[in-house]
Amino acid sequence: MSLFQSMSVCADIIAAHDALEDAIAAVDWAAAETALGLDGYTVLSSLLTPEQCDEVSGYFFQDARFRSRIVMERYAFGRGEYKYFSYPLPDVVGRLRQSLYPYLAPIANRWHSAMRIDQRFPSTHAEFREICHRAGQQRPTPLLLRYQANDYCCLHQDLYGEHVFPFQAIFLLNAPGRDFTGGELLLTESNPKKPGRADVVPLRQGDAVILAVNHRPVRSARGFYRANLRHGVSRLYWGQRHTLGIIFHDAK
Repeated sequence: MSLFQSMSVCADIIAAHDALEDAIAAVDWAAAETALGLDGYTVLSSLLTPEQCDEVSGYFFQDARFRSRIVMERYAFGRGEYKYFSYPLPDVVGRLRQSLYPYLAPIANRWHSAMRIDQRFPSTHAEFREICHRAGQQRPTPLLLRYQANDYCCLHQDLYGEHVFPFQAIFLLNAPGRDFTGGELLLTESNPKKPGRADVVPLRQGDAVILAVNHRPVRSARGFYRANLRHGVSRLYWGQRHTLGIIFHDAK
């Protein structure tokens, strides 16, 4: 590839990543907050282009980008594997983390107020990351997951220390039906005042789901109480499924 071609490719990548920030800014965040409050999740359609999905899923084989690899079956987490990115994060991953956070932080603060949780979140992710790091949570948590035939993920919560941001984002990087079958995102809610429920979240390639990390506020006659949420992935029947997880708090 010539120098001119390399410069052209870099310019295209930068333009695509700038467009990503514009797409996040264009989200109807009021509607997203309503959906989060009702269901504990909201889907943001087509945030990543197919080219960006291919770029990110291709990182899986670039070991230098990651700090650790987890084979899920060894820890009874399910079947499949995932890798935690190391700092510095790839540009698109870092931009997603930094660009989503300012829209979610005010919602997080309103949730904490409703649930009588003292912690409040600053306006930028850089400030929040510094809070995590001062508390010893210094390991980056964005991760890339790969599922193949018969792989699945047990229901869980992504909690890594004292400072927990109440939302995370999951991006589907492959096309259901074309690249894999099965492998649906599962969300369950345990409600202390009514029977629990489960949702299957339909996602297309490039979609993101914003979901509650551990609980959501539920209104009652006496204010709000907490409903507990977990998420997982159903068994993949064939093909390959990659997802990018954006967790905003770092780990100890």
